[in-house]
Amino acid sequence: MKHFLIVVDMQKDFVDGALGTKEALEIVPDVVKKIESFEGEIFATLDTHGDNYMQTMEGKNLPVPHCIKGTPGWQLNENVAAALDKKGYTPVEKVTFGAAQLPGLVMQACAGEPCDIELIGLCTDICVVSNALLLKAIFCETPISVDSACCAGVTPEKHQAALETMRSCQIEIK
Repeated sequence: MKHFLIVVDMQKDFVDGALGTKEALEIVPDVVKKIESFEGEIFATLDTHGDNYMQTMEGKNLPVPHCIKGTPGWQLNENVAAALDKKGYTPVEKVTFGAAQLPGLVMQACAGEPCDIELIGLCTDICVVSNALLLKAIFCETPISVDSACCAGVTPEKHQAALETMRSCQIEIK
């Protein structure tokens, strides 16, 4: 069986930058440990916006420029980046909450073998839940899980609500 870890948007702007929270900072050590101990293939999503962010639908609804490609805030948190570099990973740039190309990349890496998928990262209630549900829609018979200790939401309440939503959709919450 193949094992896949999806590290969602562990970028500086979500950890300690424009949209950072204390909860996001607190999960970094657990995320690093998870990456270091994981035996399988790792994908890391990167929220990726351009200079026109404020003119996009997302920018109009969340008027906080963040993860502008090439800026320091777009980079992975340095501790997470070091762990990923040691293990090896596939970066996946995405322009919205869910990485539309992620299921195809996982399917290709599965090569028809059984697999399981685990997600960790930020933000539980936006990009983690979006990617988890996107993967569940394609991999309906595949075990998919989320490690709640390696995720943080916009608020602790929204984190819990997203975990409940995923649990309702038959995604295992660890």
